[in-house]
Amino acid sequence: MPQFRMTGRGLWITVLIVPPLAFVALFIVYPIISAFAYAFFDWQGLKRLDFVGLENFHTVLFVEPYRSWTINAFKNNIIVFFALMVLQNGLGFILAYALWRELPGARFHRIAVFLPVVLSTIIVAYLFKLFYHPLFGVVNVTLKNIGLDWLAQPWLGQSSTALGSIIVAQAWHMVGFPTLVFLAGMQRIPSEILDAVRMETESEWVKITKVVWPLVAPSATIVFTLLFVGAFNWFELPYIMGGLDGSPFGSTDVLGLYFYRTAFGNVSSGQQDFGLGSALAVLIFIFIAVIAAVITTRLRAREIQL
Repeated sequence: MPQFRMTGRGLWITVLIVPPLAFVALFIVYPIISAFAYAFFDWQGLKRLDFVGLENFHTVLFVEPYRSWTINAFKNNIIVFFALMVLQNGLGFILAYALWRELPGARFHRIAVFLPVVLSTIIVAYLFKLFYHPLFGVVNVTLKNIGLDWLAQPWLGQSSTALGSIIVAQAWHMVGFPTLVFLAGMQRIPSEILDAVRMETESEWVKITKVVWPLVAPSATIVFTLLFVGAFNWFELPYIMGGLDGSPFGSTDVLGLYFYRTAFGNVSSGQQDFGLGSALAVLIFIFIAVIAAVITTRLRAREIQL
């Protein structure tokens, strides 16, 4: 019988590939497959009971009060996505363009812009909770000092401002990432193209819309796709700043909080249903995977057109 002999190179490749594959299979693939399986069973705590088919999915989507909770959390995730698209990615592009144009202090600002990204989300959350404190927070204190007392308010304590306040914190925390991605795309623009454009026009707007933006389209695809995935997986900041219930009155509730609360319960209700939580997790996963694939495909096609 032929004997299998592994060369030194083959052994080295195996050593490099097998551990990451095992890690992905154990901590990513297996939990996803398990969630799919768990969603089709009834549960009592962490004890699996009878097979119920699609009943958990039906409950999450169509049975009250879960239906209202699902719609509210999904709506808030949509708001988060579009708000961060404007604040985080829009500001990131502007900052990247300013850094690319080598404005005064550009080297320092490259570090300063990215510094919040490396901070722990917990630190950022508690820092902004202090900023938004209604009595001694820097936001209200500053407004009062400049004569805008009427704008001072409990930013995290009322439904009209709570979600927006957390979105601002998220944009500040992560704006450095799209900034560096866009900046990397701009730095790959050939100097010959820029020289030709300078000979034709001095308008910055024309340069941005006709040259810079089309040539950084691949960077935009990456940034937009990752923002979508991140916005619908949002959990840490709303959990720390708004609480597991999405306070006040569900205004900061998102799908990540809703899933965790449903699957594992919370202090106020003590209720948990692992089957409903798994069904919700499956729906979130399918939605993110499908829409992210569509976004990537459409933006890639747009890159070719540009």
